[in-house]
Amino acid sequence: MSTESIPVLMGRVGAHKLHSMYDSRELTKNARVAFEAKWYNQTDPALPEAERLKRAAHLRQEHFARMALASALSRSAKKSKG
Repeated sequence: MSTESIPVLMGRVGAHKLHSMYDSRELTKNARVAFEAKWYNQTDPALPEAERLKRAAHLRQEHFARMALASALSRSAKKSKG
């Protein structure tokens, strides 16, 4: 066993202990709310609520589409080198 895997194993033990004691959805609730607010706050406050929510969803989808594109381009570049 290498020394690099000890911190990983310690993290796994801690994660399993934490999730055995608490509901995972409750642990991440504040982070999820903040993540969604990030997109909502980028929309025009003058718009009606329903439209702001719709546009926030599109901003989130755009973000993940850009990440997927960057990942695909990176994999393609690595493939062509190797």
